Parts: sequence; C-alpha cells; structure tokens
Amino acid sequence: MPLAQDHIDHDRLFKELLETFFAAFMELFFPEASRAIDFGHVKFLQQEVFTDLTAGEKHEVDILVETRLKDEPGLILVHIEPQAYVQKEFAERMYIYFSRLYEKYRRRILPVAVFAYDQARDEPDTFSLGFSFLDVLRFRFYKLELKKLYWRDFIQSDNPVAAALLSKMGFLPEEKVRVRIEFLRMLTRMKLDPARMELIAAFFETYLKLSPQEEEEFDRQLGSVDQKEVEAIMQLTTSWHEKGRMEGRTEGVELGKLEETRTAILDFLESRFGECPAWVATSLEGLKELEQLKKLRREVFKADSLEEALAVLATDGSREN
Repeated sequence: MPLAQDHIDHDRLFKELLETFFAAFMELFFPEASRAIDFGHVKFLQQEVFTDLTAGEKHEVDILVETRLKDEPGLILVHIEPQAYVQKEFAERMYIYFSRLYEKYRRRILPVAVFAYDQARDEPDTFSLGFSFLDVLRFRFYKLELKKLYWRDFIQSDNPVAAALLSKMGFLPEEKVRVRIEFLRMLTRMKLDPARMELIAAFFETYLKLSPQEEEEFDRQLGSVDQKEVEAIMQLTTSWHEKGRMEGRTEGVELGKLEETRTAILDFLESRFGECPAWVATSLEGLKELEQLKKLRREVFKADSLEEALAVLATDGSREN
C-alpha cells in the first residue's frame, strides 16, 4: 500500500529514479549539459554527510555523480539535490554543499536542485555575498521546478523520467484521471524491462493516487483510448495488481508465522514455569525476523528454569530497556 504523503520517503524515491535514469534526466531537463557529458563514465559516489557545527545539525548530499566531459580532460561531479519541502535558506545550503564537496574533491561541480513541492513557487537559483563596493561571491545552480511544468508538454516523450515525474508536474485536480491514462500510454510505448517499469510505476503512483470515484472515471475514460492501447494498459495494470496481491499474501503468511512463533514462546513460559514477565511480550514484538524468532524458540524450549529461559531472551538482545 502507498504510504501517506507525510510518510513518503522522498529522498529514497528520487534517488532510485535519478540514479537509474541519470542520463535520461539530464537529457530531458538540461540538454546543453547533457550534450557535453560522457555518460559512458558514470559512477555514483557514497552519500556525503556534512555537520553544521553552528546549528548542530547533519546534512546529507542526496545524489553525487562522478563523470567526465566528452572533450575535456579530468573528472567532474554532478550534485543533484531533490527538495520536497520549502526551506528558506536552501540556496545557501546548496552553496555550502558545493564548497564542502569542492574542498574534498577539488573538481568542477555541476549543482542541480529539483524542487518537488506540491505548490508552484518561485525559487532562487543564486546565492550571493558581497558589499556595495564589491561583489564577493555569486554562486549559481541549475534548478528544476516540477510544479511549473505543464504535464501535457511531456506526454509525447519516450523519456522514462518524464513519465515518472508526470505525477509531480502541474495539473488541475480534475485532470488527475487523464494524467494517469497518459502515463500508462507512455509506459506501453517505452517497453522497458519489468524492473525499470515497476520503479517508474511505483514512483508515479506514490504521488498520484485516485479515489474510488476517480477510479470509476478512469475506467470510463479508457473507452476513448485506442483498443490496442487499452489492451496493453490492462496487461500492465493487471500484472501490477497481481504482483501486489501476491506480495500481500506472502506478507500475510509471514506475519502469521511471526505471531504464531511469539505466542508459542509466551505459552511455553506460562505453562512450564507458571509465569511470563510482561517485558517478554514487548520484546518479542520488536523481533521481525522469522528465523531469529524460531532460533530463539528452540533455545527457550531447552531451558530447565524460568531464570534460564529469561537469560536466553536477555542474551539474545530482545529485552527492551
């Protein structure tokens, strides 16, 4: 099931999408830079963590790419920072990231900010410092404001990033159903491998969900689509729904076995030794790995006393402090 908007892991979703389709992203939104970059050499670097000593906070660089230019020697970095919420000093933070990265790598860096707010805003692409008598610093970065993009301008594209980000572009509430239909039409044209197809679909459907009434309207509007396209769309959606049901059934079985194993341990303590401390049930709830619980059950069942059984549980690290 999709997570509620407040609990969406925006960083992870954008990181998966942009690392999988880095070249497609650059080609779509920053064609001049894309023409200069050698996509035959692309390496995603480990996430950088910087500490802001003044504010006492830690900040992570979301996406950092090592690459090179086609006609120039040496390596460069591309730093992409998706931003899902409004931050007053964001441009300054982009500069701080830039300066820290330059200090460490001593390479040219292309900074890119992707603003993925739910409302369109005017965001700066510059951070400046200076005086009336001297401009000390003028730092600029590429910016992409998704809500300012009109979704219909991208539906003829065969770019997978365009399809995924359709859900974050500008559209009216009454256009949601049509956005989903056009998204599915785009996917049927692309004929990507299943893993990439599912990644794009998961991203899109995380941000654009239809109500039951909109689902009914979706079915009605499919009638205006070419029959062959409808068949292809139905094959796609049926495949996803089947996968979701299978995963749901698998998860349900797994949860049932977890609960069964926890209950077996609690019942054993109660029936064998006549008591079971309250902390045991709480601790067992914190164990989510079935094999770990099974191993613990075997060890507890060997105990000759309550003290021995509780020592096994405590030694296993399952007791909560």
